[in-house]
Amino acid sequence: MTEQLEPMPTEWRRALAIVAHPDDVEYGTAAAVATWVDGGREVAYLLATRGEAGIEGVPPEESAEIREREQRAGAEVVGVSAVEFLGHHDGVIEYGPALRRDLTAAIRGHRPELVVTINHHDTWGRGAWNTPDHRAVGRAALDAAADAGNRWIFPELADEGLVPWDGVRWVAVAASPQPTHAVDVTGGLERGVRSLLEHRTYIEGLTDTDPESYCRDIMKQITGSAAPRFGDRPALAFELFSR
Repeated sequence: MTEQLEPMPTEWRRALAIVAHPDDVEYGTAAAVATWVDGGREVAYLLATRGEAGIEGVPPEESAEIREREQRAGAEVVGVSAVEFLGHHDGVIEYGPALRRDLTAAIRGHRPELVVTINHHDTWGRGAWNTPDHRAVGRAALDAAADAGNRWIFPELADEGLVPWDGVRWVAVAASPQPTHAVDVTGGLERGVRSLLEHRTYIEGLTDTDPESYCRDIMKQITGSAAPRFGDRPALAFELFSR
């Protein structure tokens, strides 16, 4: 019998989604964000890059402007107004103290109880290799959730007014090949589709399929894959780490 997914915790008020690129949140997780915002919770987005290497044939400077604009529009669809970009280089993000420091600073600034991030594992599943940017950001987010509460790690942040925050209770990893929990996104699914559709320029560079059809098919696939393990409801699955 297939192991069932546990419901995601609900006893939190603030979340910070930390991802590598514009559109990382929109590939599924935005439907959960819409559901959370409907429940009165606050969610902010932090992106390590501006996605400048993401559109074939479009120069990086132009691509960064397009993708930042599309990301802000996608966030607005699901009720997120706080969207920040760190400016690390798309495609070559380096895991290490510099990235951890940036994420630690953001966590201390936003003071979330829940951190949501992207898959840090080597693969998306059997035969599907993950990208270096996702692995680096996901791993650094897991580490920064602990770093944020330790005053002796990056002590200079306190001098900048970013005092330690030891309030992160969970880190939820989206698109993990080892999911443990899920959230019912029935109420947020349509906005999740529309949020992804805001990345129209990026999507048109990926596929010749009609963008709306592409977005609906992708969201149906993502939310449908978790459904058999979560009461046959459209769901977003996460690998949940407790602290």
